Amino acid sequence: MGEHEPDPDLPPTLRRLWGQEDRPRRGPKPALSVDAIVRAAAAIADAEGLSAVSMARIGDALGYSAMALYRHVESKDELLVQLADHVAADLTMPAHAGDWRSGLHAWTLAQIEAVLARPWFLDLPLATVQPGPHRMRWLNEAFGVLREVDLPAAEKMAVIGLLAQHVLAEGRVQVEAGRAAADGARRARGLPADAPVAELTAAELAAANPLNDFETVLQHLADPADYPHLTEALSGDSATFLASDPETDVDFGLTIVLDGVQAYLLRRTAG
Repeated sequence: MGEHEPDPDLPPTLRRLWGQEDRPRRGPKPALSVDAIVRAAAAIADAEGLSAVSMARIGDALGYSAMALYRHVESKDELLVQLADHVAADLTMPAHAGDWRSGLHAWTLAQIEAVLARPWFLDLPLATVQPGPHRMRWLNEAFGVLREVDLPAAEKMAVIGLLAQHVLAEGRVQVEAGRAAADGARRARGLPADAPVAELTAAELAAANPLNDFETVLQHLADPADYPHLTEALSGDSATFLASDPETDVDFGLTIVLDGVQAYLLRRTAG
């Protein structure tokens, strides 16, 4: 199936995602296409969030009626599947040392950065993240990194899945904290709820970030009589680890996950 010929065993949405039902026809190339529709939808989501994406808005942006779009995309749900794969189109594998650990580290960080660049990706239903051509290419990169690792394919897939979960979890924490910070900064300035984030300063966003003073709040609330272990951890020199930044936190979390993968590999080879 090198030419992505129609596969009757695949659901229609997946066939269209792979271009199996959008075969070229004789004559001039149509002005409207699935690719144009998806790019317009992504541009709207980038500017205003996923909730602003509708067939009517996309049609207006492209100069077509909403009904004209349905000749190329069967439904709004199918459009979201196309959008999820479109996000993976921009993923590129960063340079790394060449070993499996540095490769998976680079592979995972690239995805976290992609999610932070397009936070609306986290608003997509999980069912929309299907194995399209762009996502398959990225999965292929991960298997390439693990090529020399002595694990069966199913366990390699499990490792990749674990890292994908880490991407979603880390991305969601940062995105939701950023959204909460923006909302808080807008309220503090008396700005409308839809005021662009660009109007807010970095200092305002930092002050309104709910994660920035989390440890300070704990210190105020943790009574030694009720929470002796927490109080001990948050007092004196033992609390110095609380001063951190998002980039350090991301790297720390990913390092711990990869330490676990490495320990698992050592156990497998020793056994």
